Parts: sequence; structure tokens; C-alpha cells
Amino acid sequence: MTKEFDLAALLAERGAERYELHAKYLNHQQPRMLRTIGFDKVYERAEGAHFWDADGNDYLDMLAGFAVMGLGRHHPVVRKALHDVLDASLADLTRFDCPPLPGLLAEKLLSYSPHLDRVFFGNSGTEAVETALKFARYATGRQRILYCSHAFHGLTTGSLSVNGEDSFRKGFAPLLPDTAVPLGDLDALARELKKGDVAALIVEPVQGKGVHEAPPGYLLAAQELLHRHKALLIADEVQTGLGRTGKFYAYQHSDGVEPDLVCVAKALSGGYVPVGATLGKDWIFQKVYSSMDRVQVHSASFGSNAQAMAAGLAVLSVMENEQIVANAAAVGERLKSRLAELVGRYELLAEIRGRGLMIGIEFGRPQSLKLRSRWTMLQAARKGLFAQMVVVPLLQRHRILTQVSGDHLEVIKLIPPLIIDTADADRFVDAFTEVMEDAHNGGGLMWDFGKTLVKQAVANR
Repeated sequence: MTKEFDLAALLAERGAERYELHAKYLNHQQPRMLRTIGFDKVYERAEGAHFWDADGNDYLDMLAGFAVMGLGRHHPVVRKALHDVLDASLADLTRFDCPPLPGLLAEKLLSYSPHLDRVFFGNSGTEAVETALKFARYATGRQRILYCSHAFHGLTTGSLSVNGEDSFRKGFAPLLPDTAVPLGDLDALARELKKGDVAALIVEPVQGKGVHEAPPGYLLAAQELLHRHKALLIADEVQTGLGRTGKFYAYQHSDGVEPDLVCVAKALSGGYVPVGATLGKDWIFQKVYSSMDRVQVHSASFGSNAQAMAAGLAVLSVMENEQIVANAAAVGERLKSRLAELVGRYELLAEIRGRGLMIGIEFGRPQSLKLRSRWTMLQAARKGLFAQMVVVPLLQRHRILTQVSGDHLEVIKLIPPLIIDTADADRFVDAFTEVMEDAHNGGGLMWDFGKTLVKQAVANR
């Protein structure tokens, strides 16, 4: 007799094998990495901005699943929307009809960027970027895409072509024709545009890697330069969009900036159903879909599925009804200002930067001889180890989940759920202050862990 599928029973029976299953069947380096840095936790449940382990210990999430969980985990409005759409038994993905949910979500998304006209729905941020790259190249008739140094736009082949991190690109060439220009360098941009073959510049208004913001006036000046040379501006808002920086889109911090194409994803999913969206001007879509023969020239098998559309509509409703963008701006300002007060107190702390609830904490070379010698030891082994030394006690001692902002960077990035409150922000600052105090006072456990990281870094060379 066939056994009926029972998810709860399967998890109860096999859930404890999670790390062994990953090691055997998935990315075998993932469990190894987690065990090395002491992140091999077992979380039993989650709600909002918090996790709980089997012993009932509460963990504060300052990572939000790499900014996917904008509304935190299991928001009741998004959950209800998904239950409702499943219970409706819709005739979904027939591919030969025009269901209402994609049109309704497109309409709502475009209301936040009224200079844009149309939307393509895919399944992820990297798909949204791929779409923008394809549309820009076709609409302009040019091949070359410019991107900013240190950018991150995804890991599929097209988006990898505009990725500023060599370690991601290594071994995957040849990629699309591309050229990196420094973020904020208008002269470098102008030099490339004069060659006449540039389709677009793709830019994160605030770069995820290192949390570097485009300088004041740069996006507007870049837009004018691009349009003068008949090239397009693509804003990658996959991480910064939907309120992350205290505006609905990060480019909206710069008056007059109206990108030709905008990429969104992550938080639009509500943390449940993968979704990506590429918003663009009508003339671009008219060129790409120029006739009925080209109706399927760019599509996605699961794009515009009912569950993703319902989740997106619910997310935007919550954002309006619960004033999520305003909360991100207010709590982010409190968090940033409290952290900034610590810069003068701790010599290992170099800078606090960012907008809204996207904050970078950068560490730097100390002045005192004892700390400097330890810092130099870490840097000689591998840049970024000190930031990892801070991340680990935040989790182990204070039950706060954070991340190092990028490979070989001494920067911690805070991208918590946009629903965190002032108590959550204060909890992080208090814990971070204790960790910095230990580091400056020669906290044995912290520096001993640093030695472990050094050994691991040397062994991996």
C-alpha cells in the first residue's frame, strides 16, 4: 500500500540529518563553513524578526535572509493571501489567457515609479537583471554594458558579466561585453560613452557589497550623460528597493533621477514565493515585443504565477497599511546614529554608513601597538577575518545573526527585516558595544577564535 505523503512526519523523522544531507547531496562546503565559524545552529521556528531554537532561546535576525524577509517571517497578511489563492483553485499558468493578478501587481508596483510604464515578472533578482540587460541591448542596438566596481548584480551568466567581484567571475569566462567604471566617477563614464557602443549603465544606488552609496548628484549626472549618448540607466533595486533605504526605491533619494529600467525582487516575495520584476519605459517594451511573432521573445515558465503575484500584492498592501517605509527610515536613523557614537570610542571601528535599514559597519587599523599587531596578524592571513570575529560572538553570546558584507571586506552589513522596532535596534547596539569592548580589552575568546580563523585561512591557500 502506498504511503501518503506527510511533511510533518518526514521532518520529524529526518530533520536532524539536515547538515549531513547538505554535505552529501548539496553544496558540501556549506556545512563545513558553518561549522568552522560556529554558525551550525538548528532553528526550530521563526516569526517577524526573530528565530527560536529547540531550547526556546530567542535570536534577533539582522540579516533578513539577505534582505528577502522585508516583512519578517510569516507575516499574517501574506500567509492569508497565499492560503486564499491556493483555496481559489485558479487556472494558473495556462499561458493562453491574461489572468488578473499579474496586471494588478504591475499596476500597483508602477504607482511607486510613475515615470515607468510596464513590468516583466520573473522569478528572482538575477532574472530581473538578466531581463534588463537583454532589453537594454535590444532597445539600443548596442552590446556593451557598463557596471560599477565592486557591484553585485547576480550570478547567472549575464548578471555575472556585470559583477564587480573577481572571485565570482573567475573560471566562467567568456562573459558578455562589459566594462567596470568606479562608482561616482563621471569622467570614467564619459570616456566609455564616447566610444558609442554602450547600451546601458547598471548601478545599485547603494552597493550591497561594502554598503557604498552613490555620491550626491552622481545618479542624476550619470543619467544625463547616458541619455546624451543614447544609452540607458538601469537601477538595480533588488536589495535596496521596497523601503530598505527609507524610500520606496533608493534612487528616489536623488531628485530628478528616473531610471529607464528598474530591477526588484527579494522583499516583494514576502519571504514565501520567489519573484523578480523588471520595470521599464513603454518604448523599450514596444521595441522588444514589436510584433505578435515576438510575443514570447522573452518569457519565464513560472513568471507571473498566481502565488507569487498574490504574495507581492499582499506585501505592498502591508507596506502601505503598516507604514513600513517610514519605520525603516526612523529605526534605521536611530540605529545608525547610536552606532556612529561608538566610532570615537573604539579605535578598531572606522566608519558607520548607509541609509535606512541598510547599514555598513567598517573596521580599520587601530593605533595602539597591541591591537595593531593582532590586526596585522589577521590581515596577513586574510582580509575580512576581524569582521568575522565580530559576527561570531554576536551570534554565540548575544544570539544576533549578522553577516560580513563581502569577501575580503572588514565590513558588517545590517539588513534586518523592515519591521524591527527601537527595542530591536537597541538590543543590537548594546550587544555590539559589548563585543567591541571585549575586542579592545583583549578578550581572550574572541582573539583565540581569530587564531582559529587564521589557521583555516592559511590551510585554504
